[in-house]
Amino acid sequence: MVKKKDKTKGFQMIGDVLKDFDWDKKKYISREFQDYGYRLAEELSDLKHKALYIKLAKELPRKMLEEARNFVKDASNVKNPARLFMWKLAELRKKKKKKK
Repeated sequence: MVKKKDKTKGFQMIGDVLKDFDWDKKKYISREFQDYGYRLAEELSDLKHKALYIKLAKELPRKMLEEARNFVKDASNVKNPARLFMWKLAELRKKKKKKK
């Protein structure tokens, strides 16, 4: 039986491993809604308000958040995607309230 050569290149430098680790994200994420809220804040370039997005992901239906998110993605030349997202979310919430 012929042994195959190990194709691994050895160990990586610890600095290279730690450089790829997202330290900020890790301390906020322990549940799925937290991950969704954090990714939403990243996508909207609004990490300053990541707690707000995590709260929205916890309390609001995902369908509503996805609809507002897709609205922002489809819009072109948006200066402030977070503001547009919040506006659309408010519109969707008003619409839902009227139906009840």
